[in-house]
Amino acid sequence: MSVVPSLGKLETQDPHSIWEDEAGDFTPWLAQNLDQLGEELGLDLELEETEGNVGDFFVDISATVPGRNATVIIENQLAKTDHNHLGQLITYASGKDADIIIWVTTEFRDEHRQALDWLNQRTDDSLEFYGVTISVRKIGDSLPAPEFRPVAFPNTWQKETKQTERQVSPQLERRRSLFQALIDELRTVHRFTNSKKANYDGWKWFSINHPGIYISAVLGTKSPPRIELYLNRDRESNKGLFDVLLDRRDEIEESLKTELEWHRLDTNKASRIAQVGDWLRYDDEKGFAETRDWMVGQVLEFNRVFKPNLDELG
Repeated sequence: MSVVPSLGKLETQDPHSIWEDEAGDFTPWLAQNLDQLGEELGLDLELEETEGNVGDFFVDISATVPGRNATVIIENQLAKTDHNHLGQLITYASGKDADIIIWVTTEFRDEHRQALDWLNQRTDDSLEFYGVTISVRKIGDSLPAPEFRPVAFPNTWQKETKQTERQVSPQLERRRSLFQALIDELRTVHRFTNSKKANYDGWKWFSINHPGIYISAVLGTKSPPRIELYLNRDRESNKGLFDVLLDRRDEIEESLKTELEWHRLDTNKASRIAQVGDWLRYDDEKGFAETRDWMVGQVLEFNRVFKPNLDELG
């Protein structure tokens, strides 16, 4: 006779028992835990600022999705949605020229959820609107845990349909499939990213929790694959950081067990440090797998070697 397991009861707590004040408590907490929201939405959210100016108003949270070079605004409220916040959301989106707009609240009115659905249906694939509810759950004496639940989101099928209507060559589609395989393995196997969807660009940026600094996987149609540490902050900061890392070149290359290409790019704002792979064809199954495996491995190696240096340098 099988033993019936003992299970706890999932209990819901009032979010106000955790965050007393929306601006003073909840916004700072959410800004520090964007990875949890991003994991639910399949987005790598990197904090830019809180309470940033938009004319005479202030947007709760501004962020970016570095892999897509997308601007994100997040409006949050510890109450049921209202018209004022919907108006603020549109105002902030316009003022920040946002690509992704996220409304986080404890409860969505049907009218406001329908408004976001309508916006997703009527806008092109350069805009995404998300409505997300936040609740707090616990089991017995466990610590309370936040729970994000999307209730309004872009119509994926519609967006993909619009994309496939464009003239896309088989080579570009194959490259997109390779980036998709790279993203999927880094997310599901290594939990390195929250990204879920590749596009037709020839690069993919991955956040490493240092604003303006990314690990980039690059794959041109007429060049071998490469992995880069891409410095994309202000020019003075980029060049100064590049010079410090260059002083550590021997140590870094020894740890990576390979020589790197060091591009200060004095006439540009950005700088980059790259490892170039072998010229691997990815138009057959074997080459596809080899290219994916190399890129996955080197992204993780760049993170292992460069992130401690960046953490130390601040």
